[in-house]
Amino acid sequence: MHAPVHPTGVSSGHHCIFCDLIRGAAEVSMCYEDGTVIAFMDIQPVNAGHVLVVPREHYEVLKDIPRDVGMHMYEVATRLIPVIQQVSGAEDMNIVVNSGAAAGQNVFHYHIHLIPRRAGDGFDVPLPFPGSEMPNRHLLDAMAARIGAALRNHKGGVPARS
Repeated sequence: MHAPVHPTGVSSGHHCIFCDLIRGAAEVSMCYEDGTVIAFMDIQPVNAGHVLVVPREHYEVLKDIPRDVGMHMYEVATRLIPVIQQVSGAEDMNIVVNSGAAAGQNVFHYHIHLIPRRAGDGFDVPLPFPGSEMPNRHLLDAMAARIGAALRNHKGGVPARS
């Protein structure tokens, strides 16, 4: 189905192809939409069934997304995943977010990739990264403590579990 969707604005003042799609300025093969997000087929898919989940409002990177919008995006993603797998015949799924240029983001309108996977399909997200070295436990513990302390002190942070 090719469908125009509701208008949105670009907060950064830069041109955004996803905002164009949301405004209906180009064809999009929509598989889901509601008042907050749309999901459509990637035009350069890794595999058949590669879907992008995109907020209607323009947010460039993960840190810009309001918590309720981010949670809704992942709820939609988890609803779509088993359906995409069934329709595409894929065994497994990658959920990929590239947030920021250093992370490989090339469309600066936050989105989630749902990539159906099959054994031997040739796509790879090499984790653990072959060039990484395992740090010693003291370095891991120190970083974990720093992250935990920063989270407790962060505005809107998740409270520690007791």
